[in-house]
Amino acid sequence: MDKKKVIVGMSGGVDSSVAAYLLKQQGYDVIGITMKIWQDDNSCNIIENGGCCGLSAVEDARRVSYKIDIPYYVLNFKKDFKEKVIDNFIEEYYLGRTPNPCIACNRYVKWESMLNKALELGADYIATGHYANVVQKNGRFTLKRADALNKDQTYALFNLTQEQLKHTLMPIGEYSKDVVRKIANEIGLEVANKPDSQEICFVEDNNYPEFLKANSNKEVLEGNFVDIDGNILGRHKGIIYYTIGQRKGLGISFGKRMFVKEIRAKENEVVLSQDEDLYSDGLIAEDVNFMSIEKLDSTLDVRAKIRYSHTPCDATISFKDNILTCDFKEPQRAVTPGQAVVFYDKDDCIVCGGTIIKSK
Repeated sequence: MDKKKVIVGMSGGVDSSVAAYLLKQQGYDVIGITMKIWQDDNSCNIIENGGCCGLSAVEDARRVSYKIDIPYYVLNFKKDFKEKVIDNFIEEYYLGRTPNPCIACNRYVKWESMLNKALELGADYIATGHYANVVQKNGRFTLKRADALNKDQTYALFNLTQEQLKHTLMPIGEYSKDVVRKIANEIGLEVANKPDSQEICFVEDNNYPEFLKANSNKEVLEGNFVDIDGNILGRHKGIIYYTIGQRKGLGISFGKRMFVKEIRAKENEVVLSQDEDLYSDGLIAEDVNFMSIEKLDSTLDVRAKIRYSHTPCDATISFKDNILTCDFKEPQRAVTPGQAVVFYDKDDCIVCGGTIIKSK
């Protein structure tokens, strides 16, 4: 019987390298690829060592592929990356929202573009080194949180479609990072102890404002800091410099700890408050993607995760006219428009997720 063919997205890191090795051990016909997404015209500067997107990723991935004896190719996805990830990132910041570009990259580049190419090449699956588990529930595909919850990456994968999940393998979802590194060491991979990427690959030193100004012709205007009652507190240097919950770098002193509570792009205002005013009873979300259920006709008790580092909290959700309403059992801090909210059931499977519009 012919082997099932799988194309593995290889970042040059230990996770995707071990994923490729495990799949080969399981009997798959494995092909490694790295997605070329850096921009030749320097319209954005992919960091030299920027994790899955860095220029060093190619050589690391090529060495791993040679070591585990699989074919390896570099495929060009730079147009898709610029249109679907970078341009969206810039637009969202100027709208006063805080986007997560890795989520857009996962959906539209690592899955949509890569899967289309894989199917063209006759592959049955694509695979990545994400810490997540593809499972079936209610006759549908969904993602279950990784066995090692401290490494779980399902939050950033909430918007994958049923068709994408049908053709997806995630072989390291049941492993801890220590075990993955141990496997890599045992088979002699040079990347076994390579550190994890922590930055957005196209923003050097995490300096978002400088990147945004360099890659947009939009004007950055100064405006007012205001309190929750609308009183003017001082001047800010432009809304792209701020995000919800921020305390440092405000450039103004109040004699007490003040935080960014809200960004009002139309008014060019940044609302400041004390910490206790950052808590919300719920949120409103749009662009909802359903995973373990096809639709939601009534209220449902779930666990809600409002940012990558957030511990899921108890909540109730409802859905009407393409808008999702979430009510927390206990108030949550710094609900941030533009970020994802992802909802899990009692089995740690994704029910659905969406993009936060505003807090309640």
